[in-house]
Parts: sequence; C-alpha cells; structure tokens
Amino acid sequence: MVSGPPRRSKKRSPESQDVTVLRRGFMCSTVLAVEDDLPLQSLLLHLQVSCSSLKEVESFRLKEVESLRVKLMEKLSLLLMLLLIIISFNIVGLNAQLVDCLESDREALIDFKNGLVDRGNLLSSWQGSNCCQWWGIGCNNKTGAVIIVDLHNPDIDRESHGLSGKIRPSVTKLKYLEYLDLSFNTFNVNEIPAFFESFEKLQYLNLAYAGFIGTVPPNLGNISALRYLNVSSYPWMLTSDNLEWMKGLISLKYLAMNGVYLSQSDWVGALKMLPNLTFVHLSSCSLNASTSLLSFGNFSSLAYIDLSSNNLYMFPFWLVNISSLISVDLSFNELQGSIPLGFSQLPNLQFLQIHKNYLTGSCHQLFHGSWKKLQVIQLGDNFIHGKLPASIVNLTSLTYLALPNNNIKGEIPSSIGKLCNLKLFDFSLNSLTGSLPEILGGTENCLYRNPFPILQSIQLSYNHLEGKLPNWLGQLENLVELFLDHNFFYGSVPSFRALRHLTTIRLDNNELNGTLQCGLGQLSKLSYLDVSSNHLIGSLPESLGQLSELFFLDVSFNCLSGVVTESHFSKLNNLKVLSLSSNSLIFNLSSNWTPPFQINGLQISSCYLGSFPIWLKSQRGITYLDFSNASISYSIPSWFWDISGSLSFLNFSSNKLQGELPNPLKLPSLISIDLSFNILEGPLPLPVGELLALDLSHNQFSGPIPETIGEHLQSLNFLSLAGNQLIGAIPASIGRLQKLVVIDLSKNNLLGSIPSNLGNCNALEVLDLQNNFLSGMIPNSLGQLKFLCSLHLSNNMLSGKLPPSFQNLSRLEILDLGGNKLEGNIPSWIGYGFKHLRILRLRSNAFLGQLPSILANLSSLQVLDLAENELNGTIPSNLGNLKAMTKSRRINHPLQYLGSLFGKYYEESLVVNMKGQSLIYTKTLSLLTCIDISGNYLHGELPHELTELEGLVVLNLSRNHISGQIPRSISELNQLSSLDLSNNMLSGLIPLNMSLLSSLGYLNLSNNNFSGRIPFVLQLATFEASSFAGVGSVSRSCQSDMISEDYPPYF
Repeated sequence: MVSGPPRRSKKRSPESQDVTVLRRGFMCSTVLAVEDDLPLQSLLLHLQVSCSSLKEVESFRLKEVESLRVKLMEKLSLLLMLLLIIISFNIVGLNAQLVDCLESDREALIDFKNGLVDRGNLLSSWQGSNCCQWWGIGCNNKTGAVIIVDLHNPDIDRESHGLSGKIRPSVTKLKYLEYLDLSFNTFNVNEIPAFFESFEKLQYLNLAYAGFIGTVPPNLGNISALRYLNVSSYPWMLTSDNLEWMKGLISLKYLAMNGVYLSQSDWVGALKMLPNLTFVHLSSCSLNASTSLLSFGNFSSLAYIDLSSNNLYMFPFWLVNISSLISVDLSFNELQGSIPLGFSQLPNLQFLQIHKNYLTGSCHQLFHGSWKKLQVIQLGDNFIHGKLPASIVNLTSLTYLALPNNNIKGEIPSSIGKLCNLKLFDFSLNSLTGSLPEILGGTENCLYRNPFPILQSIQLSYNHLEGKLPNWLGQLENLVELFLDHNFFYGSVPSFRALRHLTTIRLDNNELNGTLQCGLGQLSKLSYLDVSSNHLIGSLPESLGQLSELFFLDVSFNCLSGVVTESHFSKLNNLKVLSLSSNSLIFNLSSNWTPPFQINGLQISSCYLGSFPIWLKSQRGITYLDFSNASISYSIPSWFWDISGSLSFLNFSSNKLQGELPNPLKLPSLISIDLSFNILEGPLPLPVGELLALDLSHNQFSGPIPETIGEHLQSLNFLSLAGNQLIGAIPASIGRLQKLVVIDLSKNNLLGSIPSNLGNCNALEVLDLQNNFLSGMIPNSLGQLKFLCSLHLSNNMLSGKLPPSFQNLSRLEILDLGGNKLEGNIPSWIGYGFKHLRILRLRSNAFLGQLPSILANLSSLQVLDLAENELNGTIPSNLGNLKAMTKSRRINHPLQYLGSLFGKYYEESLVVNMKGQSLIYTKTLSLLTCIDISGNYLHGELPHELTELEGLVVLNLSRNHISGQIPRSISELNQLSSLDLSNNMLSGLIPLNMSLLSSLGYLNLSNNNFSGRIPFVLQLATFEASSFAGVGSVSRSCQSDMISEDYPPYF
C-alpha cells in the first residue's frame, strides 16, 4: 500500500472543537443565541463559510470536512429540540415594547455594567431610562421585567471585542431573569460566581468559553428551573471533582461541560440523576472508565451524547440500551475492540462518530445489522479490516459514509449505486483494489435514475485502485469534491463539463495520460485542481485562466509542452499556489505584465523562463518560490531582495545566475535557501534569521567562511558550501551550531586543521570535508558524534592514526578517508560494532600490516576499498562471508540524508576505480558492490571463497604479489562487471568458464604467468588482446579449440 500520512494526534485544540458560531444581540426572545444550537439560516450560512474556508488548508479539507458537516446536521436536529425548550419559557414576543423596564432592574444592570470592562464598546447603547431597548437585554412586554441578558461576545475570533472585568452580585437583583448568556468573553482569573444560585427562575445559563477558572460551583445545582446549562471551557481551566450537585437540576435537558476537567468525578453516576436529560456534551474532559460505567440508568430521554476527545478505553456498552439515542460521538478516544452489535439495533440512531480510536473488527460484522435510520457513520482512523460487503447497500438512509485510514481491502461493489442519498463517500487511506465500477447498479431507484444524485464528495485517495475512470463520474451533477489521488488509475481524464458545483479535483499521483480537458475552464466554482505526477501530454489549456475562484493549481511532473502566456492567468484573481514544474513549458510573458493574483507559493522548476521574471515585482506575499533549473541567466535584480520579506523557501538552483549577492541577506522569514549550481561570485553572504537550510554549493564564491557563521545561524540544520573557491580555515564557531545535521564544505581550498569543537555538533549525521587542503590529525572529538552516518575526509593531507573514539560511531554507514597520509595498522575494532557500515574507503594512505580478517563481520559492507596502501600478508578467506555482497539482487535505496526538510537532502557520491578509470557514483551507489585491494603487497593464493560473493560487481586485486591459479568457480560471480587481476604472479590456465561471465565489461589479466591458451570464446571474445598482454607462455584459442587436452569439458 502507498504509505500515507501518520495517524494524527487524538487531542483536539479548542479551535477544532465545533465552537465557531454566528450570533447577534436581540430584543426578541424568539431569536436563539446559543453555542450549539444555531438558527437554521445561520447554520446554512455557517456551512457555506466553513466549506469556503476549508479551501485554505488542503490537509484539513481532506480529513475534516465531513466531521464539520456532521456536526452541522446534528445542530439542525438540536435546534428543533431547543425550540421546544425556549417556547416552553412562555415568554411573550418583545418586538413591540409596551412598557418600560423596571427601575430596579435598570439600576441592577447599571451596577453590573460598572464592574465590567467593555473594550469592544458592546454596551454603548446602555443609556436612557428604558433598559429594554439596550443591546442584549430582553423584557417581558407586559411587566417590563428583564428576563433575558445576552452579552455573549459576537466576535469570538477577537477577544478584545468581548467583555472582561468582574461580575457583581447586583445582577442577581434581576429576579425574573430566565436567560443569561455570557459566553465567549474573557472573565479571566475569575471564578464562576456562586451567587448565580439566586436566579430562581433561570432556565438558560450559557457561560461557555468565557474564561472562568477554578471549580464549577456546586451552588449551580440549586437552580432547579434550569433546562440549559453550558459551562464549557478551554481545556482544564475549570474542574469539578464531585458532580453530586447535579441532582438538584431536575429540569435539565441540555448539559455541556466540554473542556472541564472531570477525571476524578463519577460522571456516569451524575448523568443518571438527570432523568430529563436530552443533550450531553462532555468532550475533552479527561474522562476515563467511571465507577458507574458498566451499570445502566434510566436514560429514556437521552438523544445526543458527545464523549469525544477523552481517555475512554472501554466501550460504554450501556449506550446500546438507550433506544432514544439519535447521535453518538465517541471520537478521539482510546477505544479498543469491536463496536457492539447492539448499536445496529438502536431504532432511532442517525449519527455515529467513533473515528480516531483503536477499534478492530471486520466490515462484514460492522454492516451486518439493520441500521434502519443511520444517516452518518464516521469510523475513520481505526483498524477495521476486511472487504466492503455488498450488504452495505441496505443502509439506504446513509448520507455520510466515512471509514478513511483503516485496513479495508477488496473492490467497491457495483451495487453501491443503491445508496441514492449519499452525500459523502470516504474510504481514503485504505487498501482498496480493482477499478471503480464501470456501471453502477441500483440507480433505477434514485432521482431521475441518475447515479448518486446528491453526492457531494468522493474521497478515495491513497488506495490501490486502478483502471480507467468511469464516465459516470462526469454525471454527478452535485459533486463538489473529487479525491482520487495516489492510486493507479490510467487512461484519459473524463469530461467534467457538467459538474457545475465542483470546487476540488485531485487526480495527482496516478498513471493518467492524454490531454487536459479544455472543459475544465467551464467549472466556474473550481478552486483546487491537482493533476500532478501523471503522464499528461499536450498544452496547458488557456481556458484555465477563466477560473476566477481557483486558488490552487498543480500540473507538475507531467509531459506538458507549449507556451505559457498571460492568457493562462487572465482571471485567476484568487490564485495562491501555482506549480507547473517538470514540464516542457516555455514562458512568454511580457515585461510589463502585472498578474491579477497575489501568489503565496510558486513552483516553476524544470521549465524554461529564460530571464528573471519581472512580474514578481507586484507580488508582496510570496512564501515559497522555486525557479530551479529554469534556464534563468544574468543576475538576480536588487529589487527582488526588497520584496522578499515574507519568503520562507527560496530555490534558484541549477540556473545560470551570476554576480554578487547582498551581504548580509536580510530575509527575516527565510527557512531554506538553495542557490546551488549557478555562477554566483564574491564573498560568501550569510542570511540573517532563523534559517534551517543553507545551500550555496557549486558556485564561485571566494574568500574565507565568515567567523560569525556560528553566531547568526543557530537554528541551521543543513549547510552546504561545497564546490566553491573558499579559502582559509574552517571557523571554530561552526561547533556552536548544535542543530546541524549536514555539513558539506567539500571541494574548496580550505586549509588548517579540523576544529575539534565540531564534536559539539551532536545532531550531525553527515560531515563532508573531502577535497580540501586540511592537515593535522583527525580530532578524537569526532567520536562524540553518535548520530553520524556519513564521514568524508578524503583527499586532504591528514596524518596520524585513526582515532580510537571512532569505535563509538555505531550508526556509521560511510567512512571515506582515502587520499590522505594516515598510517599504522588498520585497527581491528573496525570489524566490531559497525553493523550499518556500507562503504569503507581507506585507499591511497600509508596503512600497513595485514588485512584484518575481522572485516568479514561487516555484514552491511558493499564497498571495500583499501587500494594504494602498504598492506601485506594474504587475503583472508573469510571475506567471502561479506553478506551484503552475496546477494545477487539489491533494491536501490539512494543514500540520502535529511530528506524531509523542504525536499532538501545530502546525496552520497563516491569515486570508484573500475574498468580502468575513476567513476563517480551517486544515485546508483547503493547498487554497487566492490572490493578493491589493488596496489598493496599482498601475497598467497586467490581465495576461492571470494567467488561466493555472487553480488560482486567490481573486483580489483591488481598490482600485488598474488600467486596460484584463478579458481574455476569464478564463473559464479555472474554480476561481475569489472575484473582486474593484472600485475600479479598468477599462473596456470585461464579458466575457460570465465567466458560465462556475461556481465563482464572490463577484464585485465595482463602481466601474470599464465600458461596454455587464451580462451577467446563467448564473453572473453569481446576483449582486446591488451587484456591478456604479458600473461606468460600462452597462445590464442578459438571456439574449435574449446574442448582439448588443455581445456577439459568442465562447464
């Protein structure tokens, strides 16, 4: 399965708990203003605003849109219930005021106001004698008594517009008060007043998210008339260890304590004391298994219960006995096991949300029940497995079906078309296979016999689906979102011309081909289009420029060609993200063109720009800019640095940019900058800010590395200055950059010693200082780098012995110290503890002594290069035990480090001597296996055990004193591409079965003492005579001489 994103945290912030509401002050008691029960018109508006805002963040859209809509559907039902509650207040309509308010009530309100801090000027209307006309106040139009005080913050996103201060006891003089709403204000450092118990007639109390702290006062239990109580808070600002006080709330129908810390309370026992309770919201309360959890109470009225975002690990089985339940939300808990079968028998259940838990069980078991009225089922982010059963089509009331991020396999049944009421279908991040049904069954029962007549969202991302996209996708007239990305669909993109409501299309990371449909330009509501990473051909349709709502466009990594002009962007007023990278597109934009958009993210890498885009002058909010490999010449204009204050990511690599850069680079928001592979010159510029990645490699910067580098870049993770003309010593201040993961200063003219305080860079994974003029001994402090994976110090003038502290580098994968003046024996400790070592390159030094047989313990070793030293003795026969070289097939896993930082990584490269020349390996380095011990003083015979290394690609033992015969088993090295045994003392016959080495592309057996004939047959016949020059008393043989007294038929 294509790996998807990791499971997300189960804790939700207050912002993600459905607390955003639309309200206004009112004079009429018939207008509702409550946190979880919006008027229908406001709910619909809220739905539109929310769906629009989802466009801003793709990751939220992918996984949370259905949760928001379910909440809104619940609110619609909730509204109807609460209307009954409010109507039961018997409050007379107050649109026409018949009498003034009571003077005592007016005085109480004035004193109450004097204790408040009104930063938003909400109470500016509190003047004059008739308090019934003040904002937020409602009166009985017969008695003039104040019965409603609604002082909620109308702008919950701006705390400064709300009320704060102290609530004075004078408010309790409102003897007839039935409705009090102080929600979403900032009464910080204040506790909920205990004197609220004096409101004998109070039926509605909303203190949600008003900033109160401390303990919920038990006195609230004395307000026996209370029907609605909401004391929800931001997490754990309020607590209640004992809920015994609730037993006095005999009339309570609605209870919300979201965010109140109830870990120590018997919350189930408290609910049992409230026989009329209909709505329960206890989200984010740190609830765990209550002492009363397994017992059953009389919940005959309970319809809605929300226990989400808690610590429940045991399933509350008592819920299956509450036949009145309409909605259950147990999401964001730690629930394990299967969903009780009794849930499917609840006669009134319409909404079931248990996503983000650890539930198991099969799909067959889940959908085996009747689920007669079930409309919404959300079980995403669990471990539900099995195939999607055909019986799912019996759930004909379903509108939202969401089981993303589970382990569901198999095909989507064609009978799914019977779900005529479906609005959302989400099985993303599963293991579904097969193709989408070409023809949907059961649509004859749907409106106009159309498939999915009201379907709004299809989400099938990250599965194993394949085949062509069916034509019926273009007939879903109400479709809003289409997510089919990260699958294996092929063929052309069907026409979506008729889908007038479509806002989102994600077809990226598939195998689609053909052209982009011109009809896409007619989708006037389209805001998000991603067809990247496919095989699309043709030109970019100009009609896309008509999509005035489009804010995200990604067609990168395709095979598009042609010219891009102003017409492609003519009406893209809302465009924020544009990616056209890795296509054969040529930009032809006039120098005075001003785009209609203000872009945030722009990727045009591997296209043709030619000159630096002057139209960037008009952009003021760019955060991500990638013009790499875009054939840009000349210098970066000075005005660019003046407009780049918002830039976080900048990549101009692999162009032809020249000239000097400002020094310092004042880009305060910059996190990553890559200007590598250009022709920039001058002194090395240092950015100022919280930079994470700096790559100025492969330019022509000169002069020393500034000593201040260790002072200004404390957050740096990635530093590459390789391939420049830098001189002087490596600044010791680099040792202060303790967050560095990669340091690459290779291929410069640096001299002096390696600073010992580099050992303080304790996060370092890569240190590359090769190809400089560094001298002295290798600091022992480098052995402190416990995370080091790659160490390149080759081609310097380092001397001395290998530091014993290197024994601590247990994660080391590459050790390249070649081309120095290192001396002494190769220490035996190299063979211990380096279980990850893949490349050991010590060539061209002055190592002496015998080749340690303990090297055979390096089970991951792929390259052993000890050439050009002063080693003596024999070749250890147990080198044939090098496990990584015995595998004839290997998977290419590129040797890269820090690949998760804005796509920035260090890629390994290695110079390997093979086929008589020096070759540089990079992307295919992980496929290479090589033994090179040439240019030493080794003697004795060639061990036949080496021929057990079936995966060996390069073998070079030349320029030694090896004697004896070539083992006939050498034909087992069927992956061998380069073999050099020249300049030794080998004798005997050249084995005829060497001609079976079909992969052999280079062979050198010259200057040995072979006898007999040279078998110029099969593969050996492809080599020139120079490969056998000076091999002793041998003569050329041809195919007719293959079987003779010299060459018995042994192969």
